[in-house]
Amino acid sequence: MSTDSSTEKTTADSSTAHLQEQINELREELAAVKRDDDGQKRMTIIATKGTLDMAYPPLILASTAAAFGWDVTVFHTFWGLEMLHEERSTELKLSSVGNPNMPVPNVLAALPGMDRMTTWMMNRRIEDNDTATIEELIDTSLEMGVELQACQMTQDLMDYDEEEFYDGVTTGVGAATALEHMADADIQLLV
Repeated sequence: MSTDSSTEKTTADSSTAHLQEQINELREELAAVKRDDDGQKRMTIIATKGTLDMAYPPLILASTAAAFGWDVTVFHTFWGLEMLHEERSTELKLSSVGNPNMPVPNVLAALPGMDRMTTWMMNRRIEDNDTATIEELIDTSLEMGVELQACQMTQDLMDYDEEEFYDGVTTGVGAATALEHMADADIQLLV
């Protein structure tokens, strides 16, 4: 019987030694990752909307995070590319229909010209409150190092000319690159 217990003890010691070796390897890998990590927080925002009210959230969040020293990427796809287009970004509209906070009932919001009127009202409010415009937020974001990316598939699909985007916008970015940024980010948002 003493032979069986010594064999079991040797097997247990071997397993413990193997586990300890694996733990040590994992600790070394973790230490290497920590040395490589600069400690900077990372945020990735996916911007999919091209209306006036939906252009503000990704740009405000991006510029604010950059002000805190975060590494920020905003991937613009589908109608989100409208805010990167120099001319179109100045003409973003506000949709009256289906917006529960709009001061106009949906029955009236569906009338012709209501989107124009509510857009005018919002632009007036933005001006009266001295709120930054979309163009100013884009300029600020770019100056602060936010990477504003334009989706290549959407550029092709919607026939965008990248020469018409703001200077500093990263064009021709694919979904795989956006996923890489998201995987490395501390915060991922879809707007």
